Amino acid sequence: MGVGGTGPGGSTDEIAQLMPVPAGESRHGSTLHRQIEDIVARLSIPGSPVQRRGPRGGFKTISAPFSDGGDEIDLDRTLEQLLEPGPLDASRVIVRQRRRKRRALALLVDTSGSMRGERAKTTVVAACALAREFAYEELAMIAFWSDAAMLIEFGAPVDPRRLLHALLALPGEGLTNLSFPLEVAARALAARSAHEGRAMLLSDCIHNAGPDPRIWAARLPRLDVLLEVSREHDPALGRDLAHEGRGRVMRINSYRDVAVAINRAFAP
Repeated sequence: MGVGGTGPGGSTDEIAQLMPVPAGESRHGSTLHRQIEDIVARLSIPGSPVQRRGPRGGFKTISAPFSDGGDEIDLDRTLEQLLEPGPLDASRVIVRQRRRKRRALALLVDTSGSMRGERAKTTVVAACALAREFAYEELAMIAFWSDAAMLIEFGAPVDPRRLLHALLALPGEGLTNLSFPLEVAARALAARSAHEGRAMLLSDCIHNAGPDPRIWAARLPRLDVLLEVSREHDPALGRDLAHEGRGRVMRINSYRDVAVAINRAFAP
């Protein structure tokens, strides 16, 4: 796979691929495994909106025929029914009902060469923390560099230990293509249209491979950016992506900032 010409805004015509999840051994020692497991176990997200809302997402309101319940009568729809010929019975009274709507989160984690060292630890901690928070909802997780790998698909069971192993087995090298994982997330969330969908990007936002990522950010229902700022990063692109995705930017300097950033991302 070669890199083609450079387009506007630093984009290139490089074509990315969705790669299989690595099956090899971790490139890190067992000490880091235990350290990250300990951090995630102790990670507290006080008053997290993720936790407060319980195992299901927000509410949506629908109109339905009366059946022993309903928050309020839908007057317009009921009058339309009553104007139609036919017997007058309860089924022609339309009420508004509130139904819970499950949430679907696509988490995109940058594992390119610029996210090595302590940044890699921040990435793994954030990924494992969100996996724990969304254990009873819909979660997809995409690791990316110049290509990408789907670590967790929507509807699949979430195993934080297997996720940790898969993340630490990734090569941690290569360029950064932000556009491709946003495209993968947008398509996956579109297939979950009955859910309250959103995406979260963890990256330094140094985009140097693939087309302009702003295009796919705008096609997401919502995109929040966890911007890793401990070393070189691109705050302007981070802000642009969050703006196009109608979300927020949260700056992260180390894994210690993860809990506060996640809490802010899900705040009303």
